[in-house]
Order: sequence, then structure tokens, then C-alpha cells
Amino acid sequence: MAIVAGCFILCIWLVAVPLLTGAVPAFFLGRRKPSLAFMWTSGYILSWALFQLVTVPLVFLRIPQGFKAVVVLFAGLSLALAAVGALLLIRLGRKRAWRLSPVGGESDGSGQRRIYWGIFLILVVLQLALAVGMTYQDGDDAYYVAISTLTESSNTLYELMPYSMGATGFDMRHGLAPFPVWIAFLARISGLPTVSVAHVAVPLALLPTTYLIFYQIGRQLFAKRKEQLPLFLCFTAILVIFGNYSIYTAENFMLARSRQGKSALGCIVIPMVLLLFFLILDQVEKKRELWVLWVLLGAAVTAACLCTTLGTMLMCLLLGVTGLCVAATYRRPGLAVKTALCCIPALLYAALYFIM
Repeated sequence: MAIVAGCFILCIWLVAVPLLTGAVPAFFLGRRKPSLAFMWTSGYILSWALFQLVTVPLVFLRIPQGFKAVVVLFAGLSLALAAVGALLLIRLGRKRAWRLSPVGGESDGSGQRRIYWGIFLILVVLQLALAVGMTYQDGDDAYYVAISTLTESSNTLYELMPYSMGATGFDMRHGLAPFPVWIAFLARISGLPTVSVAHVAVPLALLPTTYLIFYQIGRQLFAKRKEQLPLFLCFTAILVIFGNYSIYTAENFMLARSRQGKSALGCIVIPMVLLLFFLILDQVEKKRELWVLWVLLGAAVTAACLCTTLGTMLMCLLLGVTGLCVAATYRRPGLAVKTALCCIPALLYAALYFIM
């Protein structure tokens, strides 16, 4: 019974809370039919950014029982943000007579397209089954899963060495990217073992998140050829399945190491940044600007810092190059300025790393 209750709680935190959190930016997009895909993916980005902002200061303060403070603060703020999202959805429903769209696309009765969509769903289900049923211990688990387990059991934040459980000095490198603490939070809030959460629950949540981002990117790439969207997703899924030619590929991280922050960075955060640039440039071409997209871009940069300290440099490089190219292409220097402002979280965390 406790396992069933724990799984139900995990569903709330890995599905319902991100969806309601993502309803906040979806409300300000002004669409008549909010896309569940956009709500889900933006909800994860906002949630991770919030977790980074809550956890890192507590890691620096080194207060006793710091993990308990993380659980209380993050849970309270997340539920409050989700409640705001629920209220905005209700308000939007009363004002515009909207209805939720599962993926934000138009229905097509084409039998051939349905076959392609069916193949894609089968490939995704196969990957979920393989990610859970054939999970194995990676070399990095000796630290990352161990630190999640130690955090949840000792209520400390990077104060104990996971290899020996002895006291250690301030771990700046890992303390600035507390993705394992997020997994420990899920274990504490659900009451399930941390290892089970890391190896089972996290892949079941993050793999669909990755494909929902690729779905939205595909909608932008094939805006005028929607019939090719399921083929694009099938091709993407096949590349992932056969991408295990090295332990360092993004595909290997996505399927076999999704519990690690580097996987979240490469498979979720960076594709989400590309999607946001697609949406921003689409609005630029329509002579419109939506501030909520820039807020999400800043949140994505903060979420990248949660995943790994390397995310600070990668985000600055990605946004810097893209911002300059966009500003030159559209002859709007303001776009480069706004992109630079979104890099501020990464620059601050990088400065902390070098100063401390």
C-alpha cells in the first residue's frame, strides 16, 4: 500500500505539478488552446530553475538539516506556483471558452499518418521499457545516486563523502549543480527508495519530456508540411535507439543515464532553448514580442546550472552565438541585448565558482 501511495505522489510531482506550473507561461502566450506539451515542458524548466534558486543558497549556508529546509521551501513554492497556474487556467476558461489541446496540433484523419504516429508511440514505449527493465549501474552512479541516497537519509547537503560517508570540505563543483538533490527530494516526498526513484521514476518522466520538446521543435520545422512531422519523430526515435555506439553520446545519456544532470542538460534543457528561440523568432517575424518567452529562456539557463556546472559555460556560448546571429539576421541589436540578459544566471553561478 505504501508503494502505491508513493507512486501516486510521484505522479503528482512529476506530472500534475509541472503541468500546472507550465500553465502560468501558457496563459501569457495568449493562445486559445493551451498546449499540454508546452505546459509540461515549460513546467519542468520553471520547476528546475526554482529548485536551483532554493537549493544553492542553502548549500552555501551549510545550515544543520539543510535538506529538510530544501524540501519545505521548494515544496511550498512549487505548490503555490502550481495553484497560480490552476487559477489562471480557470480564469482563461471562463474568459475565452478555451479547451486544452493535447499537443497543440490539428487533427488529421489520414490513415498513413496514423500509422506513422502509431509506430512512433511504439518506439517510445519500447524505449521506456528498455530504460526501466534493462537499467544498469553506471560508473557515475557511485557518486550521483550515492549522494542522492546520502542526502535523503542524512538531511545534509554535500557535507558527507558518498564513498565513505565521512565528513568532507565544501564541494563547490557539485554543490552548484544539485540535480541529485532534486532526486532526493522526490524520494523524500514520495517515501520510495532513492535508487528506485533514480532508476525507474526519473526515466519514465524525462524521456516523454524529451520527445515532447522534439515534437514542438518539429512543429516549427514542418509548419507548412505537417504530414512529415510523425516521420521526423520516428526518425528521431530510431536515432536514439541506435545511438549507443559510445557511452558519451546524447542518446546513451538519454536512455541509460537519464537520472544524471548531464543527461537532463543535453536532452531537455538545450533542446528547450532551441525551441524557445524558434518561438521567439516566430514572434519577431510577426512583429510581436512575448516577454514570457524571454523569462522562460532565463529559466532554462538557470535549469542548465542545476544540471551541471558545465552548463554555465555551455549556455553562455549557445546564447551568445545564437543571439549575435539573430541580431545580425534581423538587424535588431535589442535581441542580442535580451539574450545577454538571459545569461545573467549562468554568469553569476560561474562567478561564484571562481570566487569561492
